[in-house]
Amino acid sequence: MPEPSSPSSEHGASTPPPLSIIAFDDDDDFRQYIRSVLEADGHECRVVGSQEEFFESCERQLPEVVLLDLNMGRESGTQVLTQIRQRWRKLCVIIITGYPTLEGMRQTFKQEVFDYLAKPFSVDDLRKCLAQAAEQLNLGQRPQDRLRMEIGRQVRLARTQRGWTLKELSEAADVSVSQLSSIERGAHLPSIESMVAIAIAMEQRPSDWIQAAGL
Repeated sequence: MPEPSSPSSEHGASTPPPLSIIAFDDDDDFRQYIRSVLEADGHECRVVGSQEEFFESCERQLPEVVLLDLNMGRESGTQVLTQIRQRWRKLCVIIITGYPTLEGMRQTFKQEVFDYLAKPFSVDDLRKCLAQAAEQLNLGQRPQDRLRMEIGRQVRLARTQRGWTLKELSEAADVSVSQLSSIERGAHLPSIESMVAIAIAMEQRPSDWIQAAGL
């Protein structure tokens, strides 16, 4: 069970943004405790104790993060991880276990888990891990924030691949250089008209950009 964090760390730099989390553990006491800890930090947390519950909950609403106990009595965390990767390749999974082994870590990291926390871990350790996941995987953003950042990335990538300057793209799409610069930085969400004009100029599909943002 996580150890209590000190008051001085309650609002530290490693505090993650609110996330949607499912915790899968066969220990009911741990499930209730981790839910209280995560909800106190502002996260939406669902807790489950069986594979049926877990996959049903994921199908209803896919979380941003899964906290998965690797060593459970009747349940196999390893099998659940394999199924997660078959269904949702990019879903962020953080392994939690009371029986860490080097072989277990090696096998789970081969399936692209984000991190591995050994019980008992502190709340600060968990908070830091979630903050790193949010930062590296762009989690905890509103849909419009993800769309703005992804369109900026896609425009910048397509322009770079063509070897165009901002001025050249501006002339081809009839969108100002300052507006294009703001779009590429993710500071500005373009209008539908501007987005279509930019995409056509670079022979891209704006629908692909929207899909890449997970929308």
